[in-house]
Amino acid sequence: MITVFVLLKTTKEWLRLERAERNRIADSVLSTVLPDNSVTLRMFDAEAFTTKCTDVAMFQAEDMQAFYFAIERLRDSELITKPYFEMVEIIPTIENGFKAFEKSNISK
Repeated sequence: MITVFVLLKTTKEWLRLERAERNRIADSVLSTVLPDNSVTLRMFDAEAFTTKCTDVAMFQAEDMQAFYFAIERLRDSELITKPYFEMVEIIPTIENGFKAFEKSNISK
């Protein structure tokens, strides 16, 4: 399982939309970006705490290819192409990777 954090920043175009329209667009896009259960998404608000990004998307996937395909679909969507959001940074991670390393024969 991999977890990837994507730092996002909203644009003025997104903020000018009514909240109901934002929700409609996001729901529509995310249903095509995440068409099955191979990738999950959790969203976190950050705008009150940093100026680097406004949102943090946490994707979890069984493998890198599933994540990659989801990001390709996201990049093709109106959330990015309008643009309503800008991708600031992508941070791939492995949860407790050091523990797996310590259990392996490689670490000895």
